[in-house]
Amino acid sequence: MIRVLLVDDHPVVRAGLRGMLNVEPGIEVAAEASSAIEAVDAARSRQPDVILMDLRMPGIDGAQATALVLAERPQSRVVVLTTYDNDADILRAVEAGAIGYILKDATREELILAVRTAADGGTPLAPSVAAKLVSRLHSPTALSLREVEVLRLVSTGNTNAEIGRALYISEATVKTHLLRAFAKLGVSDRTAAVTAALERGVLPPL
Repeated sequence: MIRVLLVDDHPVVRAGLRGMLNVEPGIEVAAEASSAIEAVDAARSRQPDVILMDLRMPGIDGAQATALVLAERPQSRVVVLTTYDNDADILRAVEAGAIGYILKDATREELILAVRTAADGGTPLAPSVAAKLVSRLHSPTALSLREVEVLRLVSTGNTNAEIGRALYISEATVKTHLLRAFAKLGVSDRTAAVTAALERGVLPPL
């Protein structure tokens, strides 16, 4: 039996997912959560095999929630289930530990397949998401996950020292990541880098 944890702040969405999953042989919804904190508690107490994680939630978002949940139960397999497929969201979710990324317009069959694939150790990806990941892997100017994270913190007004503390790296390492990002984006300063990253869709809109 594949035990699933549903994490979404909308009760109607959770009800719909629960209805689709609970009638499927070999799958049961073991718990539900409407926030990251509830998700951590549920992962600890209910020990799910697969976690379907919404990305946009008030407070702690899905990427951060993924990291928190996996810190508690690293053997669970997190599949992001969202309406968004921009590069920044994908990268943050993958960096946090998600092994799958599917969209909410998926069919019931696609959802069931994603849950079974994740439980079997596979990587369920929506076609549009897979295409973006492949494109980034083959692009010599693609920003690394760390460079994206540094620019994301720059975009919210953090200094290099603050970024270093947030990411547990030295200020010199922060500067190195920024310089590499500048070179890839063809810019020479922080503001231009953030603007270019936003235009390319590798950072979420401010």
